[in-house]
Amino acid sequence: MSSEILSVLEYMEKEKGIGRADMIAAIVNAIKAAALKGVNSGQELKIEINPKNGQLKAWSILKVVDSVSNPRTEIHVEKAQALKPGAVLGEFLEKEIDPATLGRIAAQTARQAVMQRLRQFEKERIYDDFKDMVGNIVTGTVRRKERNDIFIDLGKTEAVLPGKEQVPGEEYQPGDRIRCLLLDIENSPRGPELVLSRASPRFVRRLFEVEVNEIADGTVKIETFAREPGYRTKMAVTSKDPKVDPVGACVGARGARVKTIVRELNGEKIDIINYFADPKQMVIEALRPAVPRDLQFDEKNRRILVRVIADDLAVAIGKGGKNVRLTSRLLGWRLEVEEFKTQVADPRASGIATLVAAFGFNPAVAGRLFAMGVTSPAAFEGMSVEDLVGSDFTQEEAEAILARVNGHSA
Repeated sequence: MSSEILSVLEYMEKEKGIGRADMIAAIVNAIKAAALKGVNSGQELKIEINPKNGQLKAWSILKVVDSVSNPRTEIHVEKAQALKPGAVLGEFLEKEIDPATLGRIAAQTARQAVMQRLRQFEKERIYDDFKDMVGNIVTGTVRRKERNDIFIDLGKTEAVLPGKEQVPGEEYQPGDRIRCLLLDIENSPRGPELVLSRASPRFVRRLFEVEVNEIADGTVKIETFAREPGYRTKMAVTSKDPKVDPVGACVGARGARVKTIVRELNGEKIDIINYFADPKQMVIEALRPAVPRDLQFDEKNRRILVRVIADDLAVAIGKGGKNVRLTSRLLGWRLEVEEFKTQVADPRASGIATLVAAFGFNPAVAGRLFAMGVTSPAAFEGMSVEDLVGSDFTQEEAEAILARVNGHSA
């Protein structure tokens, strides 16, 4: 059995990186537990394994007594003194036993315990190896698909890309290389489970951090970020260095940087805009190429009503309203979009209607007043009869007009 133990210790150490001391402790505990359930039930055992040659030694712990009632746990004082001269009553003595007496069941159980311990060590190793990589991008190979989940081989272990973390429209086959965000490490009955994502906004953000040096070193900062997986990503950026154009840095020369990310995202559109603290400027930037013709802000409810012309309506709303939702998340305001309808008003008709409504003038008289420049009730302030007579009104008409104005004023 010593050769088997030695081979196990060497394999675990070289192939799995598990120290001999840890494995010896696991094997000893397993053999002891198994033996005490078998033929050695009721005994107290001491077991040691030599880490150099794998040799197993076992002892039975016995109490020295003058009258033995349980030979599994007690030894007569005369026998004890034969084993150890000077042994006294009440002392505990270690009596070496043949490891073979531990039984076949103990050996089988030990093997099972070793495998169980191995799995436990591997789980601990997985957690230790990946706990600091949460939030980073990992690369693996697609192994299989079960229901909606894709299982991916990361080399040291296997991870899962759940259906809800996949991008609509993306399809992968076994053997395909794939890049994902390590979203989380969840504890399950089977041990730590690595959860991946390609749908998370953090995946795209991390791609930019990897691809754009200015973001990695902090010169360019992503202020706000929103994503509809498979449709579009919007991000607003600023720069600490006035000499660095944040949008240009993210796009790259001839669009090289952003094109690399778009290819990784299988054609998902990416809008990169300058960040403004003023929500009015932000909404104008975020909705391009649609041009808002009218903006109404409800500060209390953080709501913005945007009106655009009919030609820009579909662009501003987006397919299924996705662009509106995306822009709302980017701004942190609730966004509503409706059509802007141009109202062409006739100023003469409006002015005449105002005078008629205010003083009850005959429309013809109101028309003559409008023609002389009286477009609102305020225009009568300081007006005299002479002013009206000088504008082709008779004396009587002038007096009647002012009398009506003064009567309404009173």
